[in-house]
Amino acid sequence: MADEPHSVGDILDRIEELADDEDEVSLGRTIEAFGNRSYAPFLVIIPLIDISPVGSIPGLPTLLALVIVLTAVQMLLGRKHLWLPGFLANRSANSEKVKKAVKKVRPVAKWMDRWFHGRLPALTKGPMVRVAAVAILVLTLAVPPLELLPLATTAPMAAIAAFGMALLVKDGLLMIIAFAAAGAALTVAAGLLSSRA
Repeated sequence: MADEPHSVGDILDRIEELADDEDEVSLGRTIEAFGNRSYAPFLVIIPLIDISPVGSIPGLPTLLALVIVLTAVQMLLGRKHLWLPGFLANRSANSEKVKKAVKKVRPVAKWMDRWFHGRLPALTKGPMVRVAAVAILVLTLAVPPLELLPLATTAPMAAIAAFGMALLVKDGLLMIIAFAAAGAALTVAAGLLSSRA
């Protein structure tokens, strides 16, 4: 389990392995399973949790956004290893529920892995990682107010997942798409929030 995952399928396999071995799957153990530089897997799997039916639990999108903020800040600072405070690292879910969630996400993972792979890898390294981190931080700001609207957090979370996927598979074309998706998500968020004001 020391090697880093290179696809969404790899991420789901590791989570499933944890669920098979333990009664509860914690965020801390998941970080360990993803390897030392676990930013990209977290930026894929956390938004997918929000987009799944589990994401409709009140308060969960904001908690997930907080985890993403901590991840993006560490990316921005160039930290070598992802760290979460104890109150987040110890958060866990029942293994059976985790397995059901993994099963539901598998078809999406297969589609993503088939279409996204290492094009224009230069756009997924160096300063572009920090620019992506800033965009992700801006997207997370939209999540708490959007949580009040049904399914509204899907747009920013999908854009965050695109950034995570681009970094995971070193796909610069997907990085460009992620920036475009971020712009669209923020436009949609502004429209939804202004219509409620």
